[in-house]
Amino acid sequence: MTDSTPEPPSEEYLLTSQGYRISVDEGRETFYALSIEDPDNEDAWLMSDTVRSLDDAL
Repeated sequence: MTDSTPEPPSEEYLLTSQGYRISVDEGRETFYALSIEDPDNEDAWLMSDTVRSLDDAL
C-alpha cells in the first residue's frame, strides 16, 4: 500500500494553470475549461469543464 498523505506546500512546488474556451460541433457548442498542472510531472494534472465566474454563480 502506498502513502497518500499530501505533500506540504513549498516555494519549490509550483503549479501552472491554463484557461481554455473549447468549441465543438463545428462551433455550435462552446464551453470553458480550466487546467491545473505540475510542470515537473506529466501525470499530475486536473482539468475541469465546470468553470464559472462568481457573478454567474449568484
